[in-house]
Amino acid sequence: MSQPKPVTRVIDAASQLGLEITVSEFPDGTRTAEDAAKAVGCLVDQIVKSMVFDADGALVLALTSGAHQVDPARLAELVGASRCGRVDVDMVRTYTGYAIGGVPPLGHDNPLPTWIDPHLLTFEVIWAAAGTPRHVFPVAPNLLRQVTGASIGDFAR
Repeated sequence: MSQPKPVTRVIDAASQLGLEITVSEFPDGTRTAEDAAKAVGCLVDQIVKSMVFDADGALVLALTSGAHQVDPARLAELVGASRCGRVDVDMVRTYTGYAIGGVPPLGHDNPLPTWIDPHLLTFEVIWAAAGTPRHVFPVAPNLLRQVTGASIGDFAR
């Protein structure tokens, strides 16, 4: 059975970055961090939320633990902006090529400057969306940071 096109794009993008991933599908969905943690059998802290923010007109990607919320003021300070705010679902799809709930940390149509929550780096394995709200993949957090070029930043609460 073939993978959905967004999943194939994530697998191909990871491969181009030298990262071989194994994607799992959970028919009941992994749209929220809680759903994903329950599906894969891990802590909600080990789920990567890939969230797009507007920082004074420039978009940035925040990779944060499923147990955390992004503090927009802290993120703005990290990226040197006066303010940061979430972007709408249409802009997320336009810039990343993926729908909210399935946005992966890599393989976007328009690569964005990326920041990673240091809490994610405390685990051996974390789980990220693989292009749809039903598909995820495990990855070593330092490897994910390396292939995405993510900067480490304390932007979560």
